[in-house]
Amino acid sequence: MLVAFSVAPSGTGQADGSVHDAVAAAVRIVRESGLPNHTGSMFTEIEGEWDEVFAVVKAATDAVAAYGSRVSLVLKADIRPGYSGEIEGKVQRLEAALERGATAE
Repeated sequence: MLVAFSVAPSGTGQADGSVHDAVAAAVRIVRESGLPNHTGSMFTEIEGEWDEVFAVVKAATDAVAAYGSRVSLVLKADIRPGYSGEIEGKVQRLEAALERGATAE
């Protein structure tokens, strides 16, 4: 399964609203998990089996909780049994379609 998630604290007391330290704590947990992952400007993607992915998401959420009085978690999952390597495979197929000029007709 692929999971894209964003986790951030609120009630941090930071005047500028910055949450980068909290997000860094979450991303550190994801990267240390050993599961395939990718972090972009708004979401982190992680790939693996249901229980292992959600254990990492929970640990990342718990880490962020230390930075504020509340935590916001946004999550999207692509559950496709029997497939792996999709964190890169989906992007590769997209790039190939762009290269050959695929369009809807």
